[in-house]
Amino acid sequence: MTNAFEPPLKGVRVVELTHTILGPSCGMILADLGAEVIKVEPVDGDRTRRLRGFGGGFFGYFNRNKKSLALDADSPEGRKVLVKLLQSADVMIENFAPGSMAKRGLGPEHLEKINPRGPTRCGRRSTRSCR
Repeated sequence: MTNAFEPPLKGVRVVELTHTILGPSCGMILADLGAEVIKVEPVDGDRTRRLRGFGGGFFGYFNRNKKSLALDADSPEGRKVLVKLLQSADVMIENFAPGSMAKRGLGPEHLEKINPRGPTRCGRRSTRSCR
């Protein structure tokens, strides 16, 4: 028996720069719907990897179906890798404090220069709507 189901987001590339629960939940849903989600973590990993007790399974649950990459986005080498990922992205999701991404040179005006065709940015204070 063949599976004729085609995931609705197949072919959509998402770069995820999120942490804790809510941001990864967004990426999880996109990945569950077939998007290629690339989670970018700090070099020492997402903090939820180290949760104990009731939070011990959070990382695996909220980051299923994703690819993961650890890098230092503030180093020249890490920045180069991140920019290359963003150049190929359809969507970027983040959940940092308002203004944090702009301070790192990744605000909406920067993203339009990095990737003129996108990516659609989904965050706390997005200037483009999440489609």
